[in-house]
Amino acid sequence: MSITYQKQKRRTGRRFISPTVLVLVMVVALPLAYSFVLSFFRYTFIKPGLNEFAGFENFRFAFENTYFWNSLLVTIKFVVIVVSLEFIVGYAIALLMNRDIKFKMVFYIVLTIPMVMSPVAVALIWKMLLHPDLGIVNYLLERVGLPTPNWFGDTRMALISLVFVDVWHQVSFMILMILAGLVSLPREPFESATIDGANFLQILRYITTPMLSPVISVAILMRTIIAFRTYDLIYVLTGGGPGTSTDIISYFIYRTTFMGLDLSRAAAISFFLLLIVMLMVIALFRQMRKDPK
Repeated sequence: MSITYQKQKRRTGRRFISPTVLVLVMVVALPLAYSFVLSFFRYTFIKPGLNEFAGFENFRFAFENTYFWNSLLVTIKFVVIVVSLEFIVGYAIALLMNRDIKFKMVFYIVLTIPMVMSPVAVALIWKMLLHPDLGIVNYLLERVGLPTPNWFGDTRMALISLVFVDVWHQVSFMILMILAGLVSLPREPFESATIDGANFLQILRYITTPMLSPVISVAILMRTIIAFRTYDLIYVLTGGGPGTSTDIISYFIYRTTFMGLDLSRAAAISFFLLLIVMLMVIALFRQMRKDPK
């Protein structure tokens, strides 16, 4: 009787999950498989079709293209700086928000607003605020006698400005993730450490951070994946310029596809990006599975 019941439960579970699996196959697996096949052919918008087999030529194009390596370097630089800053700022604000403070709900609302905004809307807002001639930021800087940089038109400032806008937009996610982890931690270890005379930094280093490490790993993993896929801000704010100073790999793929009209080369470059993200995910998952010492 129990064996029959277990089989019936498994069949019921398969029926419930089959629509989700079907949607994932149609939306994720099939396009991914098609793009992988496409990367081994010569497929352009001028000559569409899988008629000419190219082998590894499209992958070799990426390796031999200096613009690809530049975009990869810019992407890694952008991701490392953005995720590091968001983690540091997010962790600090989450620790402050975890205390008993007045008007905490107001702070929650203010912190949530940037995260729920569209990236395009965020980019347009900051493009107006940081406009070199008409922006309020440069106007205020000029009034106090400070230099007024061309935030998105100067090769030295463009990437820094993009990092600032992305941190402003996405740091709320890091705050809420870490704050949710802080709220769920048991209070007994902190009370014992306080009674034993541990100060704030000792508690943070030896108790809070080790206990919070799974949440931190997940938050960093998710933000890293999202940062690698950043496209909206680049498209609206800089278009990959000036020059190639903000030409991150997602925008390079866009240019290869719709400006170079070469879908097969763009597919090959996309799989390089997928491979990099997968390696980072595997490394972080291995770190998460390690037992805390």
